Amino acid sequence: MDEEAEQIGIVTEVDTDAQIAYVEPDPDIAEAVVQGLGFGDADGDDIEVSAESVETVTDTELRVAKDL
Repeated sequence: MDEEAEQIGIVTEVDTDAQIAYVEPDPDIAEAVVQGLGFGDADGDDIEVSAESVETVTDTELRVAKDL
């Protein structure tokens, strides 16, 4: 979710060492289902969201404090 509470995509992968979440900005239904089941990987069109950009984390979303 962005600062205006609009969904910007689905988290596809998290690199805990680098503290980066990879977000698929325009997932199709198949990608959404795969990610919802906890499978899948980041690919070339994913947005990198660093830990510094994340305002809050819940069980279902990351909220960023600024426009990506």
